[in-house]
Amino acid sequence: MTKREEKKRLRRLLLERVQALPPTYCRKADEAIYRHVVSLPAYQAARVICAYVGMAHEINTKPLIERMLAEGKRVGVPLCVGKGVMEMREIGGLDELQAGTWGILEPAPDAPLLQPDEIDLGLIPCVSGNEEGQRLGYGGGFYDAYLAKAPFLRVLLCRKAMMTAPIPLEPHDAMMDVVVSEDGAVYCSSRKNFEEIFH
Repeated sequence: MTKREEKKRLRRLLLERVQALPPTYCRKADEAIYRHVVSLPAYQAARVICAYVGMAHEINTKPLIERMLAEGKRVGVPLCVGKGVMEMREIGGLDELQAGTWGILEPAPDAPLLQPDEIDLGLIPCVSGNEEGQRLGYGGGFYDAYLAKAPFLRVLLCRKAMMTAPIPLEPHDAMMDVVVSEDGAVYCSSRKNFEEIFH
């Protein structure tokens, strides 16, 4: 079985698992993840953050986005512009989002473009991740392609119940710097002293 086939099989199993998670667990986990993210020194120091808008079964990131905007941070949200290609577009509020690809809430196509090197920190979605900084995405390749040209700090959000190890990796798979679950933040980056940079 190739790595790609292994990932496909694991993704299918985990997507079944996430559908079965109790709503009360998800809500409590998401609230704890919110608290851990906003207490990160890197989050507090960041002026520009990109964040995904969670779908029904994903971590609810809307309260995080609202907090960032209320704190005067600039916020970018992904806009799919082609097969496996996305951009980060700046928003001023959640009301500017509209249903786009696969029903995911996206910025309008004329929203201001954020360049990858303008962004200080990114909140990254996953099907699964682990404390080694490995990530299993949805298979579209959007984030791996984007992160290949993005120097910002990568913070993966993953409920503990969805973590798995090891994750089969291919050469193009992006590694994460920090993994945040309801249990707290784990620093897994090979970038030495990156946290001190933000103090």
